[in-house]
Amino acid sequence: MFSSRWNPCVAHAKSETERFVQEYFSLSEVTACLIAGAGFDPRARVVSNALAQTPGDLRCVLIKEHRPSPDQTQVSQADDNSLAMLSCFQHVNFIDVDIFGDDGAVVGGRNTINQLHNIDFSEVSDIVIDMSALSVGTSFPIIKYFVQRYHQGKGPQNVHVFVTHDPSLDDNIQAITSDEAGYIHGFKGQLTLQSSAEKARMWLPQLALGRNQSLERVHRFLKPDDTCPIVPFPASDPRSADQLFWAYKTEIESAWDVSTRNIVYANEDDPVDLYRTILRLDDLRQPVFEASGGSHVILSPIGSKLMALGALMAALERDLPVAYVEAVDYNLGASACQTVIENPDMYHVWLEGSAYPTGRPKIRSIGEA
Repeated sequence: MFSSRWNPCVAHAKSETERFVQEYFSLSEVTACLIAGAGFDPRARVVSNALAQTPGDLRCVLIKEHRPSPDQTQVSQADDNSLAMLSCFQHVNFIDVDIFGDDGAVVGGRNTINQLHNIDFSEVSDIVIDMSALSVGTSFPIIKYFVQRYHQGKGPQNVHVFVTHDPSLDDNIQAITSDEAGYIHGFKGQLTLQSSAEKARMWLPQLALGRNQSLERVHRFLKPDDTCPIVPFPASDPRSADQLFWAYKTEIESAWDVSTRNIVYANEDDPVDLYRTILRLDDLRQPVFEASGGSHVILSPIGSKLMALGALMAALERDLPVAYVEAVDYNLGASACQTVIENPDMYHVWLEGSAYPTGRPKIRSIGEA
């Protein structure tokens, strides 16, 4: 197996995650702070509720993402989630984040990091980032921020990422996107360097139902030389891959000109599987294009937050660019309008901290290599 930072990786799924939360966050030496989205997504409460069942001095930073002209039903759901989460913690900071600036530019990630700079984390041993109800344009910069603090010796000592996984719910939350594609804050990789202009570009878009327009905008923005779509397999729905192939038939056969050999399969329930797959593709591609100037691997995680976590890990380690289109609003299916999820599936990845030995491969995205 090739050398990578999260190989092996400390991760937990479903009932293992519940047991880990109860055992680890009950330790007297652990002082945890949750960073979570206080949005309309019914998954917003799951991790906070689990942490609330443990003893100790719990802290929380709740992030409210604000978009132009929000649907009032979604606003009410977000308010209900905020109140429920507020009752779980002794100390709470609220961060209100405008996702778009007055000129329409996407500024949510940068605004979030600027506000996190003003919060004191010196008494916190463990930071817990819940991606479940945060957009990737917000959660990716947050996770990178705390990984960077860890490597700069600023603490907290441990960085955890949680996702409440529900693929059908992801499909029921359809983003109404802006017209312009771009890069997530802090995830431009080396693309802006003049020396990178002539490098071949391989695009790895994560396919999800109803996201054709978003991915087509990213494709026009990147103009990649090769496209390798990512589809979930194995998946909770055995027909997921077939449904996606049919939904993206035009793009795969015509607009993107994808060979069947270039389809990437990744376990829907294992972010580490996608992380390792992306790194293998990057390793295989570099020597092939070395003589002709080099290669860029560009990611576009949409849909499943759990698979997005795998893409994030690869982007952090290899300083890979992440291109996307930010949502200006959302259309919600019936399952997304519920207030409580029955039998939620929590997943946990321990990104940095005492669980790992020293001497692991470095993280290029924060200047370590």
